[in-house]
Amino acid sequence: MFSSKQIIAIVLTFSVLGGLMFFFSRPEKNVVPLPVPVVRPIVHVVEKIARPEHVVIGKSVEGRDITAYTYGNGMTHLMFVGGIHGGYEWNSVLLAYQFIDYLKANPNSIPSNLTVSIIPSANPDGVYKVIGKEGRFTVSDVPTATMVAGTGRFNAHGVDLNRNFDCKWKPKSMWRGNVVSAGTGAFSEPEAVAIRDFILENKPKAVVFWHSQSNAVYASECKNGILPETLTIMNAYARASGYAAVKSFDAYEISGDAEGWLASINIPAITVELKTHESVEWERNLAGIMALFTHYK
Repeated sequence: MFSSKQIIAIVLTFSVLGGLMFFFSRPEKNVVPLPVPVVRPIVHVVEKIARPEHVVIGKSVEGRDITAYTYGNGMTHLMFVGGIHGGYEWNSVLLAYQFIDYLKANPNSIPSNLTVSIIPSANPDGVYKVIGKEGRFTVSDVPTATMVAGTGRFNAHGVDLNRNFDCKWKPKSMWRGNVVSAGTGAFSEPEAVAIRDFILENKPKAVVFWHSQSNAVYASECKNGILPETLTIMNAYARASGYAAVKSFDAYEISGDAEGWLASINIPAITVELKTHESVEWERNLAGIMALFTHYK
């Protein structure tokens, strides 16, 4: 049996334990319960990037602006280039400006997933040599008999800019059986550098170059041949516009062309050749443009 001292110790122990249990179990008026954290879903908001309508992307040999105009705000970027052969193909410059005017007047024509950039005059020195005017011009500004001996085709260094890109480049190339300068190296000319840098920065899904006068749409290729997507957009543009679709240009050897360089870096590109050196052929080309908009929508 327990002694009296042990009984007293046991009673005290149970008393203390009972008091502690009562203390911790009783409601505490002054204790404020901690708030239950609210878990909110994470919402990623994609904000539209505010782009300036036009930016100067480079300068010509004689210091004239090379400007890119951009419309739309989608993730898929399409690019159009006119006037790489300057005043010799001045109608390709007018076509590009007419496209710019159309997009300004019809912004909803651009699908929401697209961004469209236009470089209307990739060789402004060549344009000035023929037109004698800075910036935009009209048909009435064009003097008669401008197509003699390729006037205005080359830049102020006498280089054919569409032979100055890094696809099979060599210092001398061909144009209609004539030997032409391709510069001192690939991208030796500031105009070609401006186009190259804009493309590398913006990574377009496809690029269209407007030229004249073969009345056809050509696919681009370099050492690895034609990209499958290039054939797709060539056929889409040709069907809609009524131009002939031609896979390979074989009239004479071409080296260092911009479209070929794009093929070498896996960007589909086509060359749209207007029917003459004087006509803009707006409706045909608008149809081709809309076919590409539909394709990439």
